[in-house]
Amino acid sequence: MAKPLSDHDRRKQISVRGIAGLGDVVEIKKSFNRHLHFTLVKDRNVATPRDYYFALAHTVRDHLVGRWIRTQQYYYEKDPKRVYYLSLEFYMGRTLQNTMINLGLQNACDEAIYQLGLDLEELEEIEEDAGLGNGGLGRLAACFLDSLATLGLAAYGYGIRYEFGIFNQKISSGWQVEEADDWLRYGNPWEKARPEYMLPVHFYGRVEHTEEGPKWVDTQVVLAMPYDTPVPGYKNNTVNTMRLWSAKAPNDFQLQKFNVGDYIQAVLDRNLAENISRVLYPNDNFFEGKELRLKQEYFVVAATLQDIIRRFKSSKFGCRDPVRTSYESFPDKVAIQLNDTHPALAIPELMRILVDVEKVSWEKAWEITSKTCAYTNHTVLPEALERWPVYMFEKLLPRHLEIIYEINHRHLDRIAALYPGDNERLRRMSLIEEGDPKRINMAHLCVVGSHAVNGVARIHSEIVKSTVFKDFHDVEPEKFQNKTNGITPRRWLLLCNPGLADIIAEKIGEEFMTDLFQLKKLLDYIDNEVFIRDVAKVKQENKQKLAAYLEKEYKVKINPESIFDIQVKRIHEYKRQLLNCLHIITYYNTMQIFLKFQLKSYAAPGYHMAKMIIKLITSVAAVVNNDPVVGDRLKVIFLENYRVSLAEKVIPAADLSEQISTAGTEASGTGNMKFMLNGALTIGTMDGANVEMAEEAGEENLFIFGMRVDDVEAMDRKGYNAQEYYDRLPELRQVMDQIRTGFFSPQKPELFKDIVNMLMNHDRFKVFADYEAYISCQEKVNELYKNPKEWTKKVIRNIAASGKFSSDRTISEYAREIWGVEPSAVKIPPPNEPRD
Repeated sequence: MAKPLSDHDRRKQISVRGIAGLGDVVEIKKSFNRHLHFTLVKDRNVATPRDYYFALAHTVRDHLVGRWIRTQQYYYEKDPKRVYYLSLEFYMGRTLQNTMINLGLQNACDEAIYQLGLDLEELEEIEEDAGLGNGGLGRLAACFLDSLATLGLAAYGYGIRYEFGIFNQKISSGWQVEEADDWLRYGNPWEKARPEYMLPVHFYGRVEHTEEGPKWVDTQVVLAMPYDTPVPGYKNNTVNTMRLWSAKAPNDFQLQKFNVGDYIQAVLDRNLAENISRVLYPNDNFFEGKELRLKQEYFVVAATLQDIIRRFKSSKFGCRDPVRTSYESFPDKVAIQLNDTHPALAIPELMRILVDVEKVSWEKAWEITSKTCAYTNHTVLPEALERWPVYMFEKLLPRHLEIIYEINHRHLDRIAALYPGDNERLRRMSLIEEGDPKRINMAHLCVVGSHAVNGVARIHSEIVKSTVFKDFHDVEPEKFQNKTNGITPRRWLLLCNPGLADIIAEKIGEEFMTDLFQLKKLLDYIDNEVFIRDVAKVKQENKQKLAAYLEKEYKVKINPESIFDIQVKRIHEYKRQLLNCLHIITYYNTMQIFLKFQLKSYAAPGYHMAKMIIKLITSVAAVVNNDPVVGDRLKVIFLENYRVSLAEKVIPAADLSEQISTAGTEASGTGNMKFMLNGALTIGTMDGANVEMAEEAGEENLFIFGMRVDDVEAMDRKGYNAQEYYDRLPELRQVMDQIRTGFFSPQKPELFKDIVNMLMNHDRFKVFADYEAYISCQEKVNELYKNPKEWTKKVIRNIAASGKFSSDRTISEYAREIWGVEPSAVKIPPPNEPRD
């Protein structure tokens, strides 16, 4: 086997990473040495690898700061409409390499670091991931920030600076164990604390109704300290801001305790206030109604809205222009996008500020609020919908509860006028769900209080209109839109797969990095033998690299010639990791003489079934990987602690991408797009964005199987009977019997009884119904893989069709159709050039 090029040598060949000009290299070396000098404290003469990483990070940051200041100055002067993306999650991953790429500095840095006798990739590996998200929703927010900056939009990401992000996942004896993610342990070179913009956030207290209107009094105050992270666009000198809030206790916190002399306890109790930004809730597609979570949701919203209003009032024209003393122009200057219902409190909070503080009439305030806010729905699973108990609001946010009641009252009056006597409809559409306890339906609040509501893939947006929000769609169909998700090609092609980016650039030029539709031009090379060979070669190198990494980190030897069949996503019953698992066991039982390497992973939330699924996969792996008859013909790996930086290694090496959720359950998916762009073929159901991927590439270029949404609905009406499939399909029966009788858990034969019971008696996601179609589809995969040329041609067709799935396209649609702003190709002059 030919030895792959060293990373340094390969990167030197890659044009799309920017040219390493001599001047740049010299300047970077000087800057690096200066930073290293100041990093090293007096009593330490020897630099550690971490010192080198920080010196490089600070060197690269220096190149950002001038552009950052200039961008913000430019916005202040031009006073464009600003976009505020509110999200409880921003799953950013690492920042160093992405910043070098977007500033066009990667080759210069690589060469400078090489000349200093260091290895850039080794330094990049030292950086901690910023894991401030659970999965798709948080990573989408991160891709969106990249696209907002690349499209030159005046945009801000607002969220929480969690001290502990998504937990580190360890697998111990096949079970998941969680560890705290202390990502800030060594400091974060990319953030800048802004104590001068610290703001108060109020909780608890009571409402007094006075002559001047309602007053929220006797509240507890927590301070919100902003930390700003620069977000550079791709080679356009635009640098936007992600502002994350950290909770701080005011110095007079718990004054009464000071007064009774319990000074020590009063200081210790500051932790209670500061716990608000301590930790990310690790729930994905699951609602857990905890008071601390509600506090987090209000904390980010209250701090952000104060900031938005301050910026609205103090823009360049704010001082003299009478328009800015009035809120009339607020929706023309401010767009607020709610990433799911988590920041839904922005709606009552903006109403509170306008009505109680700024003394705007209710009607005017409501018009301003609904014209400003827009809501993105991310799931149709009932267990994921946020429904907060009224008693929690009564205690924590009493004024907001009154405002929500008033919004609901006016909303139901309107519906009653449209549908006289239809009390059932009023009950369904109410923001308040009667019951014990009474609950507030946050999705209904978002729909009523926003001027636009969107789903995240065409099929999902249709389901939203026809089921979840059908009553609302009947009344205001014009409110509902689709915005199919996308991914940033900077991180998910150029950064993670430079070999592929380079052979593409060789054929079609470099414009595809900001216009991914250009990939269509690759269809001209579908029969080009050299290009086919190059695509296959890049994939093979990526597979060798991942195999070496897995051998080093996991001590598992896998054959790089085998199919890399990969499913990476949060463990959830609807994503059907169990279907994949049943296939692995079936395959093991028949054991055709064929190579296959299966890899699955992702941190699961703390619910029982998810942990059992992980244990089943690791137990199957233990049997399969140690069976001498199988050898290296089938390997199963559960890759622990999947995260953004690991995805960047895994995705470019994948041959087959598993997107096998029950039709109608996965809102969109974005991992599916990353695999497609990186030259994997998809095996999947007609769900989420898979539908549009099949439309773009041609269904014959994906491995589509299983029930469609209509089939699932028909089965729901008829009733799903797992036993039927168990009785009819001998391979399935064998697999289930093996799991039930302890073939994979000989020490504890009953270990997986809960999984068996769920699959046999109450499987909402109908794993058995798609089993037969899935197995036969996998056989087609194996057949095609035996013909490498035909396989690679399908790969090229998929890459060529992935242009639609750039987040640049998604954000352009949000900008024009929801926010009323136009993407700009204007390149702000760099800091070393005079401004116009």
